Amino acid sequence: MAEDGRACYVYGVVTDDRPDESVKDLPAVGDPEAPVTLVRQGGQAAVVSEVPVDKPLGTPEDLRTHARVLDHLAAQGSPVLPFRFGTVVRDTAAVADELLVEGHDDFARGLDRLRGRTQLTVRARYDEDAVLREVVTEQPEARRLRDELRGLPEDAGYEQRIELGQLVMDSIAAKRSVDALELDRRLAPYALGSVSEEPASPEGLINASFLVEDAKRQAFEEAAEELAAHWHGRVRMRLLGPLAPYDFVADATLEGKEGDE
Repeated sequence: MAEDGRACYVYGVVTDDRPDESVKDLPAVGDPEAPVTLVRQGGQAAVVSEVPVDKPLGTPEDLRTHARVLDHLAAQGSPVLPFRFGTVVRDTAAVADELLVEGHDDFARGLDRLRGRTQLTVRARYDEDAVLREVVTEQPEARRLRDELRGLPEDAGYEQRIELGQLVMDSIAAKRSVDALELDRRLAPYALGSVSEEPASPEGLINASFLVEDAKRQAFEEAAEELAAHWHGRVRMRLLGPLAPYDFVADATLEGKEGDE
């Protein structure tokens, strides 16, 4: 049982073949001094640490720590089912006797489907100067408006500035659609599935996550490097991974249920 004033933070579930040393010296959410441990039950293990119940969670450092623990586990090569940030259970007894018992079949299904697979995430954003040069080169109207505004004081040419800004935004949006399809065309053949979203920043191109089998990881990384070289000077790409399969947990459990029917 956890001490009074403490609860059990759950990072995720792994298979029971993980040694205790696999989580040794990892940082902990909510309390940096709390050890991260494994609670074992029925061939599975929950990754947990104690947190004070009177301290709210949700700081940027808490979020980073949650991801750091799960990504560390993913990098070790065995499957991991990440839990949503902020999952707290009463104590370790409740983790073993309730969480792991009640969720056993779903967890087993998900872990089995994710075995030998990891998440790789691509974050791509435009080089702002490069993409603006493209717009001006490709759009005569943008060149005209730019030339009209050149040399005017800041408080002049209001309507032209609005028109130029809208034209640039529309042009970049069109480029984003085309380039996102190109990224998927080059990388999706090496993945079992993908999830993507448009980044919030105006210069963002796409954030895309791929579920990749270990056997195809090298080919995926090489394809990503080739695309980065192809886009050199106009798009900046970052490849993150291996990561815990945050974006594919629901599919791993739900598809398993459908397949069992």
